[in-house]
Amino acid sequence: MASELEQLKREFLEHVEIEKGNSLKTVNNYDHYISRFLDFAKISDPKDITDDKIREFRLFLNRQPGVKVRGQSAATLKKNTQNYYLIALRTFLKYLMKRRITSLPPDRIDLAKIKERSLDLISVEELNRLLKAPLENNLASKKDDSLKNSRDKAILELFFSTGLRLSELCSLNRDLDLTKDEFSIRGKGEKVRVVFLSNSAKSAIREYLKNRKDLDEPLFIQYSRNGAKGNRLTPRSIERIVKYYAIKAGISKKVTPHVIRHSFATDLLSNGADIRSVQMMLGHANIATTQIYTHITDKQLRDVHKKFHSN
Repeated sequence: MASELEQLKREFLEHVEIEKGNSLKTVNNYDHYISRFLDFAKISDPKDITDDKIREFRLFLNRQPGVKVRGQSAATLKKNTQNYYLIALRTFLKYLMKRRITSLPPDRIDLAKIKERSLDLISVEELNRLLKAPLENNLASKKDDSLKNSRDKAILELFFSTGLRLSELCSLNRDLDLTKDEFSIRGKGEKVRVVFLSNSAKSAIREYLKNRKDLDEPLFIQYSRNGAKGNRLTPRSIERIVKYYAIKAGISKKVTPHVIRHSFATDLLSNGADIRSVQMMLGHANIATTQIYTHITDKQLRDVHKKFHSN
């Protein structure tokens, strides 16, 4: 027979899925994080979740080996990974508090302090070279490769125009209405937001679609030497495409779809967009996630101060 805590955990997960409308992936993550705590703590009553139990669990997490990279494990679990467990526990405790079930108050759990995240960025000049690279590739390639190059041009322009996540771009179908400057996308947590198309992005997509002879549904498909395969491009394939053109453009830094998303956000802020608008365009649930980009514009503020403030 399930313990009281196990039963409450099950009810909490159902609440997260049904009432909160979170994705199954989020529900499974909550299940994993809370179950690991319960397995560690070996308790069955919500009253048994105490400061001491949380402290012991935090020590346990902090001593776990990190994820293996190239065959080697990091010394310990990353602080932000440890925080995923703590956030899940806090959310569970908030649920218990709402139901007036006696347990540890959620505000008793403090998150681990993490280092300020740094951003991988490319300059405006490097970005422009990246966006032009597929066209230059077209001039040097065989006629049969021109469709692939126009596809790649459309991918790069679309990334910078919209700030889409990699998975979001992969999911697009060719039924985009290019008579409009915007379209809706379903992002993280099944949340729908509006993203915007620049003229250059629309032009690149039109050029690509004009030359396609297939009737396949995905917007971006794979090509081989024998022509279209019809398979939707995978996230890994698009990462390789971005990397290929970054090298072609002579960019020595590592360039990924997420780096272009960073460029999208910093370009908006540098040109005067407010952070709330950028948050909505990026699809960030929490504005704290967007605020990392404000550090990039600090240099501009320093330049303004130097220019206009008397010594």
